[in-house]
Amino acid sequence: MADDRVMRVQEGLSAHTIEVGSEALDRPARNSAGGWPFLDDDQDWPECFCGERLALFFQFDVPSDLEHFGGDHLLVFHCRVHNEAADPQLAGGRLVPRYWDAPQPPYPRPFWRVLLQRRATHHHPDADPSVCGLPLNLQPFVDTPSPRGLGVQTFKVGGTPSWAQDPEHYRCACGEDLVYFCQVPEDMEFAVHPDQPDQPYSVGTDTYNLFLGNEVYLLACPAHCDPAAIWPVNQN
Repeated sequence: MADDRVMRVQEGLSAHTIEVGSEALDRPARNSAGGWPFLDDDQDWPECFCGERLALFFQFDVPSDLEHFGGDHLLVFHCRVHNEAADPQLAGGRLVPRYWDAPQPPYPRPFWRVLLQRRATHHHPDADPSVCGLPLNLQPFVDTPSPRGLGVQTFKVGGTPSWAQDPEHYRCACGEDLVYFCQVPEDMEFAVHPDQPDQPYSVGTDTYNLFLGNEVYLLACPAHCDPAAIWPVNQN
């Protein structure tokens, strides 16, 4: 099995680029930047430790051909007020229990929430008020690694990460090794409505960034031990 995995990495892995459309959404869409979040019935709209509802940066249905997570619905939320880099909290060689809620010094809890929902059949009645609602289009491609073993540096799901620094690997608190499955490129800007306040440390006055604009690699628990069992690696 390991040899087969190495062979597939050398030959290229199935992936999908994620393209942001330009026509504003006027109705809920499962693949969107901003818009109406599709959440499991028992999942509330996540809030930051500051009490503010987190902004929905993007969401999409994970393609069915993606190992471990095909058919899940991914949502990435981030505070528009708190904008820092993620800091993994470890204990005994693993991420700490409930690491998605663990302190992020100097903050008492994270300022983001990433979710893989498995029963997200209904959309929230409210659209995100901050990030402009735009469609996302997923286009399949084969992510063939470079001679250094790095994948294409783009907004994508699946394939091989394009690590800006050394590869990072983490073990979930449940004991499973987290698996890479999505990447957001460095300094990617998400358009916001003109009446929104500026985000600290963002690049532009009319856009927001994730994690200070770092390249973001989402690693998730293949056992689905919790919808929030995902770690956002930040590099630049």
